[in-house]
Amino acid sequence: MNSDPSKSLRNVLASARACSVCAPYLPLGPRPVLQVAARARILIVGQAPGAKVHETGVPWNDASGKRLREWLGVTPEIFYDARHFALIPMGFCYPGRGKSGDNPPRPECAPLWMDKLLAHLRSVELTLLIGQYAQARFLGNRRKTTLTETVASWQEYASTACVPLPHPSPRNQIWLKRNPWFDAQVVPALRARVAALL
Repeated sequence: MNSDPSKSLRNVLASARACSVCAPYLPLGPRPVLQVAARARILIVGQAPGAKVHETGVPWNDASGKRLREWLGVTPEIFYDARHFALIPMGFCYPGRGKSGDNPPRPECAPLWMDKLLAHLRSVELTLLIGQYAQARFLGNRRKTTLTETVASWQEYASTACVPLPHPSPRNQIWLKRNPWFDAQVVPALRARVAALL
């Protein structure tokens, strides 16, 4: 029996990064992109890598990531320090393009890997749920009818140390303009929570 949890995590990560279960459905082939360390205190659960992230192999290395770091009030150096942030999308690989943006995360991925990874993240004190897929997985029937309602009810989830967020994609600019309370109320509170954990 392996008594070294960090070695176990290394094994799970190595297996996750070598995963090719969804290969037949991925237009650019499998390239799992995630960042995990057992000491991470903040977990960010996103949707799936975009084309640029697939190309570079660096999570959130695009316009969405730039906005996300602005929301969090952190530099790239802090964001990409796995001792601070675990970055685990619902789908590890780029799912390809659909009619109105990228396709949803592949449904095979989270059931295969999420719980195996989370079992090693015992230091997490704050979980950020970006988009409807992460919110469905982690909030279940506690989420509201729409993403907007779920995000607007962010304070209700404080007891679970979860904060639901919209996707920071440039495609969500209209949503942000329609919901100015997000920048006025949620972002400052989020920055304060993050700063307290760093």
